[in-house]
Amino acid sequence: MPEPQRPPPADGTTRAIVARLFREHVRSHLWPLAAAAILMAVAAGATAGNAWLMQPVLDDVFLKRDNTLLYLVPAALVAMSVIKGIASYAQEVLMHRVGLRVIADVQIGMFAHLMRADLAYFHNTAPGRLISRVVNDARLLQSAVSTALTGFVKETLTLVFLVALMFYQDWLLALIAFFAFPAGVLPIIRLGRRMRKVSANTQVQTAEFSTLLNETFQGMRHVKAYGMEKAEIARASVLVETIFRLVYKAARTRAATRPIMEILGGLAVAAVVLYGGSQVIAGTTTPGTFFSFMTALILAYQPVKSLASLNVNLQEGLAAAQRIFALLDLEPEIRDRPDAASLPPGTRDIRFDSVRFAYVPGVAALDGISFDIAAGHTVALVGPSGAGKSTILNLIPRFYDVAGGRILVGGVDVRDVTLASLRANIALVSQEVSLFDDTVRANIAYGRPGASEAEIVAAARAAGAHDFIIELPEGYDTRVGSRGVKLSGGQQQRLSIARAMLKDAPILLLDEATSALDSESERHVQAALATLKRGRTTVVVAHRLSTIVEADLIHVIDDGRIVESGDHAELVRRGGLYARLYQMQFAGEREAEASRSPA
Repeated sequence: MPEPQRPPPADGTTRAIVARLFREHVRSHLWPLAAAAILMAVAAGATAGNAWLMQPVLDDVFLKRDNTLLYLVPAALVAMSVIKGIASYAQEVLMHRVGLRVIADVQIGMFAHLMRADLAYFHNTAPGRLISRVVNDARLLQSAVSTALTGFVKETLTLVFLVALMFYQDWLLALIAFFAFPAGVLPIIRLGRRMRKVSANTQVQTAEFSTLLNETFQGMRHVKAYGMEKAEIARASVLVETIFRLVYKAARTRAATRPIMEILGGLAVAAVVLYGGSQVIAGTTTPGTFFSFMTALILAYQPVKSLASLNVNLQEGLAAAQRIFALLDLEPEIRDRPDAASLPPGTRDIRFDSVRFAYVPGVAALDGISFDIAAGHTVALVGPSGAGKSTILNLIPRFYDVAGGRILVGGVDVRDVTLASLRANIALVSQEVSLFDDTVRANIAYGRPGASEAEIVAAARAAGAHDFIIELPEGYDTRVGSRGVKLSGGQQQRLSIARAMLKDAPILLLDEATSALDSESERHVQAALATLKRGRTTVVVAHRLSTIVEADLIHVIDDGRIVESGDHAELVRRGGLYARLYQMQFAGEREAEASRSPA
């Protein structure tokens, strides 16, 4: 199925991205931003004040030997420094708080958006890429918001005050001082564009590396079993080298701004010394005025250089912002209709009415499937791999939507009710158990976080899990590890069943719930499942046919169609596909039993 997303915004210019960032995430922080801007102006004014004080230092203190100003000017310099220091500290704290708050909101928004995305999106997108966007891209955006934008405002205000002072003292000298700087604008803009492109490629490769790490660490058992350590090291080395080259290119691009500004600054200072010095010699200006002007020029050189570097850093953050906005622009295809109502109370029978579905256009996964499941009955779906059994299961809770026909639960089309009310009536137990790195208690209560201790224990007892739980080091407070790695397969599955028990939903979906278990674990799990199915409308996808012989009805699926239906005994008598599958498994089980028996 194609990835369910809208294309990213067509306008990826700096102005468009900054405007959206401000509109959606920054505008709500206008008051602290305004306070920070005022503090930045105070700090910038203090910097210009220090430069202005150089004139009386030279003219009045050194040349005229004014004893009064000898004490007043140093006191004023100290006062300016104190004001600048306090204002700089306060504005930096404010801006970092705003920046961190914006990034926290963006990360929460991304995670919430992903939680609403279609299951198909997660099937089509590697987890490492999503993790990279939520973590790495957000970190780069934080740098753009907290550092680049903050620095841009601060350095611009400082430059404005210093330039104003320079024009106040000698407008012609100020024009001479800044003749060279416009020449640096074009290369700085080009460096910024290159930086955004390099940063975007770096983030893509970083996401690929995150995917590799995620897959390798989860599959470490197979890596070692097949002796693939060297191959995985080689794969990682290729990606790391690619990232190294991109990061090194970014470092070269970032460093290129410094020589440009150094050269331009040298030209400006040389021109000012040449012209200003001649003015002092000619007596048209005082040494103090010229010295104050030079101080302002040297101080102005730093914000100009910083602005050039900040543009490069800003482009790096905006490349991350563009990727973040592309994710936030995802629109799930599976969502509530405007007039969707809650699923009404009552019996929970299920009906498939000429259902068609395809993951890939033109390749039917289901081709006109029709069947009914009476409330409280158990229906099993069997057939070869890829026949469409799990697809049928996935359509009931609307993990996907049908391409044709309809599915009714309690007589209502599932597309006409809210997803929340539909899924509240369904419990799922699958072969792939999803346990979280939390306590046993929290994993059982997943989906019902307000459940009482008595209800959790009762669910565990019903699932046949209580006895092994109390033998764990900390009982129900034992952490199960990532994906339940500290438990056996059978124990994991019984916790999954306990979770379904606690949910107490009227519809139960069992997807190969025992296929990966050994005989002893399967016996425990089957007993727990028998308890779980009582009184519930149950759909079972089974590979081991011996586990569904008691089903009320069995549908044999092949190539997206129902080719046989009946109970176990009836299907075996017919001698069709079900009978052949059963005979193959029965023969395999007898051979396995014979191999375990002593000679």
